[in-house]
Amino acid sequence: MVTKIGKRRTYVVAGFLKVLSEINCIIFTTKKIFPYLSYLRLDQMPDIFALVDCNNFYVSCEKIFKPGLENKPVVVLSNNDGCIIARSDESKNLGIKMGIPVFEISQIIKKNKVHVFSTNYALYGDISERVMNLLSEMAPEIEIYSIDEAFLDLSHIPQTELNETGRKIIEKIKMFTGIPVSIGFGPTKTLAKAANMLAKTSKKNQGVFSLVNNPDAEKIFNKIKINEIWGIGEKYMAFFNRTGIMSAYDLQHANENRIRERLGIVGQRLVLELRGTVCYPLNQNPDVKKEICTSRSFGHPVTSLEELEEATASYVAKAAQKLRKQKSMANSLMLFIMTNKYAKGPQYVNYRIVKMPSPTNQTQELIHFAQIALKRLFRKGYYYKKAGVIVSDVAPSNQVQTSIWEPSTREKNQSILKAVDAINAKTGKEQVKFAIQGNEETWKMRQHNLSPQYTTRWRDILEVNMDH
Repeated sequence: MVTKIGKRRTYVVAGFLKVLSEINCIIFTTKKIFPYLSYLRLDQMPDIFALVDCNNFYVSCEKIFKPGLENKPVVVLSNNDGCIIARSDESKNLGIKMGIPVFEISQIIKKNKVHVFSTNYALYGDISERVMNLLSEMAPEIEIYSIDEAFLDLSHIPQTELNETGRKIIEKIKMFTGIPVSIGFGPTKTLAKAANMLAKTSKKNQGVFSLVNNPDAEKIFNKIKINEIWGIGEKYMAFFNRTGIMSAYDLQHANENRIRERLGIVGQRLVLELRGTVCYPLNQNPDVKKEICTSRSFGHPVTSLEELEEATASYVAKAAQKLRKQKSMANSLMLFIMTNKYAKGPQYVNYRIVKMPSPTNQTQELIHFAQIALKRLFRKGYYYKKAGVIVSDVAPSNQVQTSIWEPSTREKNQSILKAVDAINAKTGKEQVKFAIQGNEETWKMRQHNLSPQYTTRWRDILEVNMDH
């Protein structure tokens, strides 16, 4: 027997099923007539990528704590104060080229009173983290591309509000960190990168430029040289020069199949990205590094085994800390030492690969095997210029196959290293370290113009004299 309420429910369900049937019929017919409509998502906003790039980042970090450097020529040097790796706009106007050895422009530096700084990795890394944290608050998704660049997903922002949004981001970053940034908007990452370049190079753009539905896109693409496009290196340039592809516009309208035949899928993706097809979505979870290399040139030629032991132990400790940070373990370690190939005298270059008994990220284990390798590599009578450590065959810590000969103390050591990492993160790098790493570090690279680590070391905190 069916009650009145039961009948009503039956009629409602029957009606609902009939509606669903009609909708399915419409969808099927539509797909049959217009098959491409099946790929449309009416609820999805068009992709809008933003590339935020810090202007002259290393130089800008130095200027934060030295306002007197504003509008003055400033350069930052590479390891061992060798080459120019960062320049202020004033230095660029003096004709100082990126990568040029500093001794070659000593007269220009002296004549124009150029301010010179050694690379301050601790300061730059901390300021970068502050910038990225702010960007994370302003965008639902972010990909940190490098120490001074990040891609944002701003698809939720109306296209008419992009310039205003860009200016707000610039103002906020400048207010809270002191770092000037430029922002480029595009429907793909490649176009966002191109837009960022235009934001930087034209003062009238005030640090913001958009290639999202830009009415002057054709004219703009004709002006962008092929070597200015993100991802194009020497190999691609040689091909494009031979085929007469000289601008972004030429590549945008090139035969993508021919490009793929010559340059592979990466070349084809370049063409598609320039046309507005997303080939590179945001990568919020960068792949775990399969190899980690830590190497430095010495501040002076090293001749003794003791100094090499200190240096290599320090490099191994850095590599081990990076392994633990990305929650990985290494199965092998390579150690290399070398003399200065440009110097006169006997030359020596050698390396040794050590296979670990079982995967590890423990500093003491890696140092132990590195020291064994070093003693077999070391030769007296040579002036060593550089050493380095590469840990490879890296795998996630939770996916490694342990050995039945696993040391019983490993779990205890892991807890100790976790505490050491926490202490060093809070108080400063290498405040707690292994004795073999040494204390004097006579081999350490030259940094004659190193600025204080204002934000990461207590004794370097900026002091303000209120009496003056």
